[in-house]
Amino acid sequence: MKILVTGASGFIGGRFARFALEQGLNVRVNGRRAEGVEHLVRRGAEFIQGDLNDPELVQALCDDVEAVVHCAGAVGTWGKRQDFHQGNVQVTENVVEACLKQQVRRLVHLSSPSIYFDGQSHLNIREEQVPKRFHNHYAATKYLAEQKVFGAEEFGLEVIALRPRFVTGAGDTSIFPRLMQMQSKKRLSIIGNGLNKVDFTSIQNLNEALLSSLLASGSALGKAYNISNGTPIPIWDVVNYVMRKMELPPVTRYRSFGLGYSAAAINEAACMLWPGRPEPTLSRIGMQVMSRDFTLDISRAQYYLDYQPKVSVWTALDEFCGWWKAMHGTAL
Repeated sequence: MKILVTGASGFIGGRFARFALEQGLNVRVNGRRAEGVEHLVRRGAEFIQGDLNDPELVQALCDDVEAVVHCAGAVGTWGKRQDFHQGNVQVTENVVEACLKQQVRRLVHLSSPSIYFDGQSHLNIREEQVPKRFHNHYAATKYLAEQKVFGAEEFGLEVIALRPRFVTGAGDTSIFPRLMQMQSKKRLSIIGNGLNKVDFTSIQNLNEALLSSLLASGSALGKAYNISNGTPIPIWDVVNYVMRKMELPPVTRYRSFGLGYSAAAINEAACMLWPGRPEPTLSRIGMQVMSRDFTLDISRAQYYLDYQPKVSVWTALDEFCGWWKAMHGTAL
């Protein structure tokens, strides 16, 4: 099977492209810079350079491929709506249109469970529990991108969307590096009682889910799927496991949610006034994420995709810490 993986210079796209090559798939990758995918080219991937905002380039990328795994997108919670719309909605529209024009059979879309987040605690969230209003630009544009993908089904494109939570492993630059940096300066505090449980997803388990999505058939198609390890863990247990592995002091200081949220609001306001609007170290959504229960019901993926998460979060965290030390030492 010949596939295109977008976003292959990023963590999830890069790890899946490598996994797909190991499974014997013929893989084409895209990126703005060749350096980001050199390791994949060495393993046999075909690289086409260019920007996914260019519809003609995306059409060329989709030429003669059977399936597309769309991992590219704008991430984060800070920034202008137009930038998130461009990176998530417009780019996805380009990919969908190219798939239809080039008669690609299947599109597997990487979405996000951030669409469910409303600042409150929720356990065992099911796929249909999408709120009427979204908490930030990222969530709103990820959901809109999903709708663009499912809208193509009536034109004959086979589609699946995955919503993986807190993906980690070697190559992860989004979850822990900032927390490690804050703790190295002794600026990290446990928000609330520190017992809130969340889901993580080992990158190896997500790779298996993406591969299953490429191979699935029949009633498995046309659905969105929650993906996680299926074993909720107190988030601060995970954070302190990483701190110990990285030879940093554990986080032991507590701060009430109200105090943390107020400090974050002040921090955000200061960043809004600063030239260039730099991303704040503390954000209100960050305070909510680090203090709320947030777990997913993965039974739909288990039933339709035969998804069985085998790699524990501790294994993925060990992999992340080993990779980080090899790349950066213990320095931050």
